[in-house]
Amino acid sequence: MKEAIDAFLNTFKLKKKFNETYLVAYWEQMMGKSIASRTEKIFVHNRTLFLKISSAPLRQELMMAKTRLVELINSEIGEDTVDEVVFI
Repeated sequence: MKEAIDAFLNTFKLKKKFNETYLVAYWEQMMGKSIASRTEKIFVHNRTLFLKISSAPLRQELMMAKTRLVELINSEIGEDTVDEVVFI
């Protein structure tokens, strides 16, 4: 079943958009309740994840761990979806 869905998404070039939507929808499960509750806005554009974090200390901590954040997100999704994180 999974192979059929993957084949469908790849055939109609929807895999990228599906992965981006998955990231936004499952942000709380990936990052935890404490980070998700302080995330005001999240979206992906051109392989760049844009985050608006309401807590300045948390934003600073995430900025210092950008590389690790990108690795975590891509490993959770199963393929390279995000190359960069930008805090707005």
